[in-house]
Amino acid sequence: MQDLDEFTATDAALEQMAGTPNARLKELGDAAVRHLHAFAREVNLTPEEWLFGIQFLTDIGKACTPVRQEFILLSDVLGLSAVVNALHDKKARELGSQSSLLGPFYREDAPEMPLGASIAAHPSVEEIVVYGRVTSNDGKPIAGALIQVWQTSEHGLYDLQTHGRDGTDLRANFRADAQGRYHFRTVRPLGYSIPMDGPVGDMVKAQQRHGFRPSHIHFLIGGEGYRELVTALYFGDDEHIDSDTVFGVSGSLVVNSAEDTNSPIPGLRAVHYDFRLAAAAPGESGRVGADPSKLMAAE
Repeated sequence: MQDLDEFTATDAALEQMAGTPNARLKELGDAAVRHLHAFAREVNLTPEEWLFGIQFLTDIGKACTPVRQEFILLSDVLGLSAVVNALHDKKARELGSQSSLLGPFYREDAPEMPLGASIAAHPSVEEIVVYGRVTSNDGKPIAGALIQVWQTSEHGLYDLQTHGRDGTDLRANFRADAQGRYHFRTVRPLGYSIPMDGPVGDMVKAQQRHGFRPSHIHFLIGGEGYRELVTALYFGDDEHIDSDTVFGVSGSLVVNSAEDTNSPIPGLRAVHYDFRLAAAAPGESGRVGADPSKLMAAE
């Protein structure tokens, strides 16, 4: 029997895990142990702080529901989701449009709508048009590309926050036409605070962060033979465009609505954006995150 200290405990744990048959699981487990133990040593973690951390993670689990994924939110505000996205992009054989975060409000059961339809059921402000093309990196149109969109309302709330899973609003699926073109109507989304009524919100407040995301529209775009693109378009005049609390903004994704004579729906301010999809390896997906209901059984 070995008397363990703060260093030999790490070696003992790694030794017990040495027989893990799955090579990737062993790599992940070993690294997690090494880094967690090193963290505890670096900060001289006390038993009280360790128990506080355990309670924090327990509370995050309790806050998760089929329409709220508190662990994804935690990953987002710690910048981990952004790191995973960046690492995934580095593995691509080629890069298309810049990716961004899927976020905790994606859902797979959005209604399919015809091009030009409005995704806002009851708009209280003037609509805008979002339009453009979906192409390969060399400009070839991707006919029939699936374009999934979702956003907050002009009041800063997603339908999952206002209706649960009982209804959908401000989200839809569209199919690009034979030339890869798409367009739809919507309202300018309002920038919003992440949910601050749970354990992640308590952490953000303790760090004296504002907790806001700038105004944006989410996109998940896919086509046969192409790498799925998870991204968002961010409105550049939002006051939080330079301090997104989940680190999702990239300069190439910043847009503004404006008068546009080329818009397919005249008379409305428009956002024009062309998306480029990268070629995919067999079975490859660009998705980072999931429909919350897929991570947790519905109640």
